[in-house]
Amino acid sequence: MKPVVAIVGRPNVGKSALFNKIFGRRKAITKDEIGVTRDVNYAECTEAGRDFTLVDTGGFEPEATSAIMVQVREQAELAIEEADLIVLLMDGREGPTPDDKEIVEVLRRTKKDVIFVVNKIDTGALQALSADFYSLGLDLVMPVSAEHGLGVSELIEEILSRLSTPAEPVESDEGMVRVAIVGRPNAGKSSLLNKLIGKERAVVSAVPGTTRDSVDTVFERDGKKYFFIDTAGIRKKNKISRRLEKYSVMEAIKSLENCDVALLVIDGIEGFSAQDEKIAGLIEDRGVGSAVVVNKWDLVTKETVTSIRYAERIREHAPFIAFAPVLFISALTGQRTDKVFDTIDSLYEQSRKKVKTSVLNDLLKTITRRHTPPVYRGRNVKFYYITQVGTSPQRFAVFMNIPEGVPKAYRRYMINRFRDALDFKEVPIRLTFRRRH
Repeated sequence: MKPVVAIVGRPNVGKSALFNKIFGRRKAITKDEIGVTRDVNYAECTEAGRDFTLVDTGGFEPEATSAIMVQVREQAELAIEEADLIVLLMDGREGPTPDDKEIVEVLRRTKKDVIFVVNKIDTGALQALSADFYSLGLDLVMPVSAEHGLGVSELIEEILSRLSTPAEPVESDEGMVRVAIVGRPNAGKSSLLNKLIGKERAVVSAVPGTTRDSVDTVFERDGKKYFFIDTAGIRKKNKISRRLEKYSVMEAIKSLENCDVALLVIDGIEGFSAQDEKIAGLIEDRGVGSAVVVNKWDLVTKETVTSIRYAERIREHAPFIAFAPVLFISALTGQRTDKVFDTIDSLYEQSRKKVKTSVLNDLLKTITRRHTPPVYRGRNVKFYYITQVGTSPQRFAVFMNIPEGVPKAYRRYMINRFRDALDFKEVPIRLTFRRRH
């Protein structure tokens, strides 16, 4: 998995500005589709051939008492716990504060690697302000201006120098299917893993959030190998983690890096929550083939809800993964868990299927003749040819005369037709339009 670098600090010290500057452009996790919400800002970064996940956090107030600030502090503490490297950002104009000192002490107790950075050093004349922060007992302080980019290149070099070399995968068999099991605490992720592989590989607990680190399991079934990444792990950590659901988003970010298929496990009794929606959004962002696994279905009162209506509600809340299959199981009793492997295999095959260019172009002609695109600024929109440019997710490039002339509704129409005709009914499709030169 990619290392995680978290930016933490008090409110208004410039964390988001530094986040955007390191990433190279403004980054906000948004979607055009209705109903998508996000409260974790992250970016996948590549610098000098090294990959890492950059996470922005809310302002850290050690003695926060208001409800909103307590949540912000908890999110920052969570990021500190999950990160491989921490960047503590402080305000050079304001100088070292008691809160900065408290945060430094908190970070020292974690034993994590920390880079101490002083922001808002916008000119050479202000360099001396950063020296004041050595009074906090720091060995190295790096001055930057997130707004103007001064010192950011040096900070990135320092980040890269402190990131450890990525470990080699446990196994790299070509045919092995990597499956991430994600979801909120206590939804039944570990129970599902144990049921699928037929033994108690992951420790199961009824207390939400008590298990933290991911558990990787290689399992062979009917001649096929599966590599399960269970984000409900086996080691307990500090008390604050046990009452936080936010960690499920961080864990999902990490576990979805290299998976082929994602299983989003939800609690059938509690229903599809806003947190489930956020995790579903992370899955869709990465283009991973996925299934929604409704656990504890044996405990749901069927007189009040049917599986059909339950699935409809999920798709209403998360229309961006409406194509994903929905399974109703009981990890405790084993009810319908045999269907999970069939679904994993189907998603894996669909996401890796290759289509002949001639088949694609015949289909493109049929689709566009059946429903022609609207005229764009007095000009006819013309499609010339299409080609498959990648798999996992399925990616297609359409070459045409006016790429900006394709409205979103027509793009959705084309994707739906391709999905039906090519038997990609349950996996994401990426369709891009390029100008033919």
